[in-house]
Amino acid sequence: MGREVAALGKEIDSLEAEKTEATQARTTQHEAYLKLSKEYGESVDAVQRAITTIRASQGTTQEAGAASLLQRMSETVPGMPRVYATFLQQESAGHGSAALRGEAPGRSGYESQSGGIMITLRDLLDKFKKELADTEQAESDQAHEFSLVELHLKDTMTRDKSDRSDKAALRGKKLAASAKAKKELTETKKGKIEDEKLKGEIDATFKVKTEAFEANQKVRVKELEAIAKASEIISSPEVSGSYSKRVNLEQMTATAPSKAASFLQIGRSATRMAFRAQAAALLNQRAQELGGSQALTTVASALAADGPFAKVIDMIESLLKNLKDKAAAEKDHHAWCDEQLKSNNLKRNKKTAKAKELSADIESLTSRIEDLGKSVSKLAAEQQELTKAISGATSLRQKEKVENRATIADAYAGAQAVKKALIVLKKFYASQAFVQEQQVPEMAEYKGMQSSKGGIIGMLEVIQTDFTRLGSETKAAENAAVAEYDSFMTESEAAKKQKHDMEVKLKMDKDQAEYDRKEATKDLKANNKELSEAKEYYEELKPNCVDTKVSYEEKAAQRQEEIKALRDAYGILDKKSR
Repeated sequence: MGREVAALGKEIDSLEAEKTEATQARTTQHEAYLKLSKEYGESVDAVQRAITTIRASQGTTQEAGAASLLQRMSETVPGMPRVYATFLQQESAGHGSAALRGEAPGRSGYESQSGGIMITLRDLLDKFKKELADTEQAESDQAHEFSLVELHLKDTMTRDKSDRSDKAALRGKKLAASAKAKKELTETKKGKIEDEKLKGEIDATFKVKTEAFEANQKVRVKELEAIAKASEIISSPEVSGSYSKRVNLEQMTATAPSKAASFLQIGRSATRMAFRAQAAALLNQRAQELGGSQALTTVASALAADGPFAKVIDMIESLLKNLKDKAAAEKDHHAWCDEQLKSNNLKRNKKTAKAKELSADIESLTSRIEDLGKSVSKLAAEQQELTKAISGATSLRQKEKVENRATIADAYAGAQAVKKALIVLKKFYASQAFVQEQQVPEMAEYKGMQSSKGGIIGMLEVIQTDFTRLGSETKAAENAAVAEYDSFMTESEAAKKQKHDMEVKLKMDKDQAEYDRKEATKDLKANNKELSEAKEYYEELKPNCVDTKVSYEEKAAQRQEEIKALRDAYGILDKKSR
């Protein structure tokens, strides 16, 4: 367990290092995104401000061109230097306005210049918006990927820490139990040494007393032999004539043994038999009171039989010891059964409740995963619809923009051509007026088709006006279409981003729910295995701890009564045999 705890500690440290490394990498990515997003945001804002400023300045009599205005704005507006540099790159590539090519137009020329710059700025606005959107999309994807990695590392570390804590707690419990067992072993060894010492002392005392008893018995035998000899001498006819009338020699002779038989031994033998019968009767009575105790009946039978007295005493002492040992063993077994049954019952109840809880969690997580999957699919379909709508609107806008640009260019070219034609015609008609003044009066005066009504000049001026109006109306329509498209794109991109963020969040929630369900399923399997083992262990405990015919209390009381009866019988025999 120590090695397992250490291994889990190393794994947790490794996961912590991996998480720290991933967090640092994510921080670097996010900082780069913030910098790039700020740059693109400033560029978009600068282009929008430039468009607004140029649009507001159209139609005025300012002498400075729109390009000069952009140059001045690049000195004060954040992000404008980057826009102006990009603008100059496009102009140098041949896509710029007349002002940047060295022309100095008048009012209509200024309008043409600002119109070309407006088109370029709108292109730049679309470009910067697209790059900003791509940057934000990349940041969202990276954040999602980091969140999944972080979630996996966090869940793994949580489980490893929980396992390490459980193993450490179990290891501590085992160490405590080991220490307790070692302490009990030490105390048992110490008690064994003391018991062996006491046994040695008892054996030595028994040996000494046995030797003394045997020596006393030899003295008593010799004493009885002397008494018998003296009695025989006293009762002989040769010496009894003088006192036979005063002493009852027959009674003395009858009571004196002919051999070395001991009066004391004969008396004690009869007494012992009487007390053996008394002890046997006591044990039989107690055996019946206890419902037929086999131990007491066995000792009573041994007492009733004509066997060695010392063997009966040893039997009682041995049985007393056995009953005490059995009572102690039954007490320990009862305590062990109580502890095991209580622990097993708590474990079965706990695991049963845990199984119900985990089953409910798995069912709830399964339902949640299904709901989240449906929501994710719906959001993905809605994003596809928005992407399709954005693509269609963009395609339509590009086509419309190309058409409007061509119309504006054609109108501008037509107006310039008509203007040049008018200059030529007016110059021609002016010269014709001078020639007519030199002709003779009789000749009819002809000034050409220059009448304001139906003349060529009037017609060309109308055409010029139509070209100018067509260009202005097309510009206005283009501006309105751009504004409408920008509004649609802004709303669509916002909706798409919102749905994408929601999809990412729901996917993360779904991943978390699937991970939780997987872990709950593993926990349920492990819990059910432990519950099954607890039930099997309970079935093993039942025969010895539950399904007993006699309760422990009744058995313990009977055992004490048996011990008391044996002690009483032993007391009778020990007291009366002295």
